[in-house]
Amino acid sequence: MPELPEVETVRAGLERWIVGRTIESVEVSHPRAVRRHLPGAVDFSSRLAGRTVARVRRRGKYLWLELADSDLCVVGHLGMSGQLLIQPPEAPDERHLHVRVRFTDSGSQLRFVDQRTFGGLMLDELRPAVDLAGDTVPGQISHIARDPLDPALDEAALRRRMRARSSAIKRTLLDQSILSGVGNIYADESLWRSRLHPEQLTSRLNAPQFQRLLSDVRDVLNESLVAGGTSFDSLYVNVNGESGYFDRTLNAYGREDEPCRRCGTAIRRVSFMNRSSFFCPACQRTPRRVPGPARG
Repeated sequence: MPELPEVETVRAGLERWIVGRTIESVEVSHPRAVRRHLPGAVDFSSRLAGRTVARVRRRGKYLWLELADSDLCVVGHLGMSGQLLIQPPEAPDERHLHVRVRFTDSGSQLRFVDQRTFGGLMLDELRPAVDLAGDTVPGQISHIARDPLDPALDEAALRRRMRARSSAIKRTLLDQSILSGVGNIYADESLWRSRLHPEQLTSRLNAPQFQRLLSDVRDVLNESLVAGGTSFDSLYVNVNGESGYFDRTLNAYGREDEPCRRCGTAIRRVSFMNRSSFFCPACQRTPRRVPGPARG
């Protein structure tokens, strides 16, 4: 599933191509693409006609189009295989094209393509974010926390929440209500850099470990952004249909039995929350289960 770098890459592409343009019509050819918009496809299309795209924003793995002179927005979630593509009108229809947005300038179209149909689009209203700071987000994702690259992220509050949970650090990194945008790939990569085992308890993280982990998470996400995200197959692409290439530099994820780039020990894979964790057993030692919080 696309994580922060992949969704941010798509957001930036959409911002370049559709902000300031007015929607002429919306064609929904597969009802599952707008299943989260409960009034249905006809309502979805009719309410967007004549609206102008003012901004394209993102929080965690969700992105949304803010519409001018309105609290209405279009929320998009890519799911496992969703693609938001910018295509010239004469381009052939994609095999799994489910939503087509035409603009009044008759220029490039916005197309939502989704092979596995886990993603989708919906209309929602902007509401004050739970974490406030004067921000507004779609109501459906108001529970989603800020992400590591958000300038308004409260680091002190994040550390307090993590220490109070006494949960495995990887489980906490994947909890979008604590810190958004980090999925399985980037959690493994960040923990490898910080030399932390995925089962390390958050209550045992001292201040230097917390700061190093947050710094490593940010570095991993930023490096992936430069590379256009991570693509293991053709399902994730940017708005121009291009794949990211961060997978070429992964240090832990997907490298079972390959030598650790730091010490040479074979990378190990274990089952974790119906997926896999990859780590170096030498660099990321299994933590001792010692009761009580750490100092520092």
